[in-house]
Amino acid sequence: MLSLLVFLVASPIWPVGENPINGDPFIIVNVETNELAYINDGEIKEVHHVATGKDGDETPKGVFQIIVKAQNPYYRKKDIPGGDPNNPLGTRWIGFDANDTDGRTFGIHGTNRPDSIGQSVTAGCIRLPNKTVEALFDYIPLGTKIAITDNVEHTFLELAKEYGAVQ
Repeated sequence: MLSLLVFLVASPIWPVGENPINGDPFIIVNVETNELAYINDGEIKEVHHVATGKDGDETPKGVFQIIVKAQNPYYRKKDIPGGDPNNPLGTRWIGFDANDTDGRTFGIHGTNRPDSIGQSVTAGCIRLPNKTVEALFDYIPLGTKIAITDNVEHTFLELAKEYGAVQ
Protein backbone atom coordinates (compact mmCIF):
# COMPACT_ATOMS: atom_id res chain seq x y z
CA MET A 1 0.00 0.00 0.00
CA LEU A 2 2.81 2.40 0.87
CA SER A 3 4.53 1.73 -2.47
CA LEU A 4 1.27 2.53 -4.31
CA LEU A 5 0.98 5.81 -2.44
CA VAL A 6 4.60 6.70 -3.27
CA PHE A 7 3.96 5.84 -6.94
CA LEU A 8 0.86 8.04 -7.10
CA VAL A 9 2.61 10.96 -5.45
CA ALA A 10 5.72 10.71 -7.64
CA SER A 11 4.03 9.71 -10.91
CA PRO A 12 4.20 12.16 -13.84
CA ILE A 13 0.51 11.54 -14.57
CA TRP A 14 -0.37 13.33 -11.32
CA PRO A 15 1.31 16.73 -11.71
CA VAL A 16 0.73 19.41 -9.11
CA GLY A 17 0.35 23.10 -9.71
CA GLU A 18 -0.97 24.96 -12.68
CA ASN A 19 2.24 25.21 -14.70
CA PRO A 20 4.56 22.50 -16.01
CA ILE A 21 7.96 21.73 -14.56
CA ASN A 22 10.86 22.68 -16.81
CA GLY A 23 11.59 19.70 -19.05
CA ASP A 24 8.11 18.20 -18.86
CA PRO A 25 6.04 17.79 -22.03
CA PHE A 26 3.86 20.88 -22.53
CA ILE A 27 1.54 22.14 -25.26
CA ILE A 28 0.71 25.74 -26.12
CA VAL A 29 -2.11 26.55 -28.54
CA ASN A 30 -2.57 30.06 -29.91
CA VAL A 31 -6.16 30.47 -31.10
CA GLU A 32 -5.38 33.76 -32.86
CA THR A 33 -2.67 32.27 -35.08
CA ASN A 34 -4.17 28.74 -35.15
CA GLU A 35 -0.88 27.16 -34.16
CA LEU A 36 0.16 24.52 -31.64
CA ALA A 37 3.64 24.19 -30.11
CA TYR A 38 4.86 20.94 -28.58
CA ILE A 39 7.52 21.52 -25.93
CA ASN A 40 9.63 18.82 -24.28
CA ASP A 41 13.01 18.61 -22.57
CA GLY A 42 13.03 22.39 -22.17
CA GLU A 43 12.73 23.24 -25.86
CA ILE A 44 10.14 23.71 -28.58
CA LYS A 45 10.18 20.48 -30.57
CA GLU A 46 7.41 21.14 -33.12
CA VAL A 47 4.97 23.83 -34.25
CA HIS A 48 1.87 22.87 -36.25
CA HIS A 49 -1.06 24.66 -37.85
CA VAL A 50 -4.39 23.72 -36.27
CA ALA A 51 -8.08 24.50 -36.59
CA THR A 52 -9.70 26.05 -33.50
CA GLY A 53 -13.13 27.17 -32.34
CA LYS A 54 -15.34 29.39 -34.45
CA ASP A 55 -17.21 32.49 -33.22
CA GLY A 56 -19.76 31.36 -30.66
CA ASP A 57 -17.90 28.06 -30.08
CA GLU A 58 -14.52 29.43 -29.06
CA THR A 59 -11.77 27.15 -27.83
CA PRO A 60 -11.57 27.80 -24.07
CA LYS A 61 -8.51 29.74 -22.93
CA GLY A 62 -6.45 28.86 -19.86
CA VAL A 63 -4.15 26.16 -18.57
CA PHE A 64 -5.62 22.67 -18.55
CA GLN A 65 -4.50 19.07 -18.19
CA ILE A 66 -4.66 16.12 -20.60
CA ILE A 67 -6.88 13.55 -18.88
CA VAL A 68 -8.17 11.29 -21.69
CA LYS A 69 -6.48 9.67 -24.68
CA ALA A 70 -8.22 7.46 -27.24
CA GLN A 71 -7.30 5.80 -30.51
CA ASN A 72 -10.04 5.80 -33.18
CA PRO A 73 -12.44 7.71 -30.91
CA TYR A 74 -16.19 7.26 -31.05
CA TYR A 75 -18.05 10.46 -32.02
CA ARG A 76 -20.89 10.58 -29.49
CA LYS A 77 -22.68 13.63 -30.91
CA LYS A 78 -23.65 11.86 -34.15
CA ASP A 79 -23.12 8.20 -33.17
CA ILE A 80 -20.21 7.63 -35.57
CA PRO A 81 -17.89 4.75 -34.63
CA GLY A 82 -14.14 5.15 -34.39
CA GLY A 83 -12.33 4.32 -37.61
CA ASP A 84 -15.26 5.42 -39.79
CA PRO A 85 -14.04 7.81 -42.54
CA ASN A 86 -17.00 10.10 -41.72
CA ASN A 87 -15.85 10.51 -38.12
CA PRO A 88 -14.84 14.18 -37.69
CA LEU A 89 -12.53 13.28 -34.77
CA GLY A 90 -10.12 11.47 -37.05
CA THR A 91 -7.82 8.81 -35.63
CA ARG A 92 -6.90 10.18 -32.18
CA TRP A 93 -8.44 12.08 -29.25
CA ILE A 94 -6.35 13.88 -26.61
CA GLY A 95 -8.92 15.29 -24.19
CA PHE A 96 -8.34 18.01 -21.61
CA ASP A 97 -10.32 19.28 -18.63
CA ALA A 98 -11.35 22.75 -19.85
CA ASN A 99 -14.32 24.33 -18.08
CA ASP A 100 -14.34 21.50 -15.50
CA THR A 101 -15.23 18.90 -18.14
CA ASP A 102 -14.23 15.23 -18.14
CA GLY A 103 -11.82 15.26 -21.09
CA ARG A 104 -14.51 14.15 -23.52
CA THR A 105 -15.84 17.60 -24.45
CA PHE A 106 -12.71 19.53 -25.44
CA GLY A 107 -9.68 17.94 -27.03
CA ILE A 108 -6.96 17.84 -29.61
CA HIS A 109 -8.03 15.44 -32.35
CA GLY A 110 -7.59 14.41 -35.94
CA THR A 111 -9.98 15.24 -38.74
CA ASN A 112 -11.80 14.01 -41.80
CA ARG A 113 -11.52 17.58 -43.17
CA PRO A 114 -7.81 18.34 -43.58
CA ASP A 115 -8.69 21.46 -45.61
CA SER A 116 -10.00 23.06 -42.38
CA ILE A 117 -6.55 23.21 -40.75
CA GLY A 118 -5.47 26.80 -40.13
CA GLN A 119 -9.03 28.08 -39.75
CA SER A 120 -11.33 28.93 -36.83
CA VAL A 121 -14.12 26.49 -37.68
CA THR A 122 -14.45 23.92 -34.87
CA ALA A 123 -16.97 23.58 -32.05
CA GLY A 124 -14.18 24.45 -29.59
CA CYS A 125 -11.73 21.61 -30.11
CA ILE A 126 -8.25 21.77 -31.60
CA ARG A 127 -8.00 19.93 -34.89
CA LEU A 128 -4.82 18.54 -36.48
CA PRO A 129 -4.13 16.40 -39.54
CA ASN A 130 -4.41 12.71 -38.60
CA LYS A 131 -0.71 11.90 -39.11
CA THR A 132 0.29 14.84 -36.91
CA VAL A 133 -2.11 13.99 -34.07
CA GLU A 134 -1.01 10.34 -34.21
CA ALA A 135 2.60 11.39 -33.56
CA LEU A 136 1.59 13.89 -30.85
CA PHE A 137 -0.57 11.21 -29.21
CA ASP A 138 2.54 9.05 -28.77
CA TYR A 139 4.58 11.92 -27.24
CA ILE A 140 2.01 13.23 -24.76
CA PRO A 141 1.40 11.35 -21.50
CA LEU A 142 -1.72 11.76 -19.42
CA GLY A 143 -1.25 14.69 -17.05
CA THR A 144 0.50 16.88 -19.63
CA LYS A 145 -0.40 20.56 -19.26
CA ILE A 146 -1.88 22.50 -22.17
CA ALA A 147 -2.02 26.30 -22.27
CA ILE A 148 -4.50 27.88 -24.67
CA THR A 149 -4.04 31.57 -25.37
CA ASP A 150 -4.85 34.35 -27.80
CA ASN A 151 -1.61 36.23 -27.04
CA VAL A 152 -0.02 37.40 -30.28
CA GLU A 153 2.41 39.74 -28.51
CA HIS A 154 4.72 36.89 -27.47
CA THR A 155 6.38 34.05 -29.35
CA PHE A 156 5.91 30.43 -28.34
CA LEU A 157 9.37 30.51 -26.75
CA GLU A 158 8.47 33.58 -24.66
CA LEU A 159 5.18 31.98 -23.62
CA ALA A 160 6.91 28.70 -22.75
CA LYS A 161 9.32 30.64 -20.52
CA GLU A 162 6.41 32.45 -18.83
CA TYR A 163 4.73 29.11 -18.09
CA GLY A 164 7.99 27.58 -16.82
CA ALA A 165 8.23 24.93 -19.53
CA VAL A 166 11.65 26.21 -20.67
CA GLN A 167 14.35 28.24 -18.96
